[in-house]
Amino acid sequence: MADFYAPQAIWGRELRHYRKAAGLTQGQLAERIHFSEGLISGVETGQLPASPEFAEACDKALGTGGALRRLLDWRKGQVFPSWFGKWHEKEQAALTLRTYEPLLVPGLLQTEQYARALLRGNEAAVAARMERQAILARDDPPSLRCVIDEAVLFRPIGGPELMKGQLRRLLDAVTPRLSIQVLPHGLHSGLTGGFVIATLDGGSEVLYAETAVRGITTSDHEDVSAAVERFEAIRTEALPLSMSLETIKKAMVERWT
Repeated sequence: MADFYAPQAIWGRELRHYRKAAGLTQGQLAERIHFSEGLISGVETGQLPASPEFAEACDKALGTGGALRRLLDWRKGQVFPSWFGKWHEKEQAALTLRTYEPLLVPGLLQTEQYARALLRGNEAAVAARMERQAILARDDPPSLRCVIDEAVLFRPIGGPELMKGQLRRLLDAVTPRLSIQVLPHGLHSGLTGGFVIATLDGGSEVLYAETAVRGITTSDHEDVSAAVERFEAIRTEALPLSMSLETIKKAMVERWT
């Protein structure tokens, strides 16, 4: 179920209000705007987002004077997806972060150029990602234990110069409180997807797990415990820190120079 107070859900209730005020059923509105009844239902319940084209068609059919299109302005200020917001709060408050990433450099360690390539030039999203990294420059930064699959070092995100700069960033990031280990190619415990475990003040732990369509934040004890166990298995299979740094250097020179 959608968050009742999420902007997307609020927008959907506004659409329902205007539709009912016009005396139309969802089916009747669908016929007038040439969008499906299922889409209208999903938008009104907050399950599906409204596109600008959909909002404009509804404005025209319902005679709202452009109100619904203007109400979509909330998106301009939303630099993180709604499902990421919960995790962002935990990440900022974490004392320790343990992260495994099989596909990409973790967001906290991405260069601006790497992030821009991934986010396809969305400057607001790039700026937000860079702002997240400020926690690593605090006087009391969280301890970050990071494991990445070796494939991350060779996946071409942008050109050789961009990748060389990104790998240099990984090498330069290492401190006593920030470690990076490389998990060698092959069959290993990390093939099921990336995740992050945040340890908060008081010892409570929260899990952020990636899926094909969104990330999921949970403090469910069973899920967190399984993730901790998985992370420890992955870290055991990863190269030690010194060997990991040599592997990153080798990739930087041999693959991206």
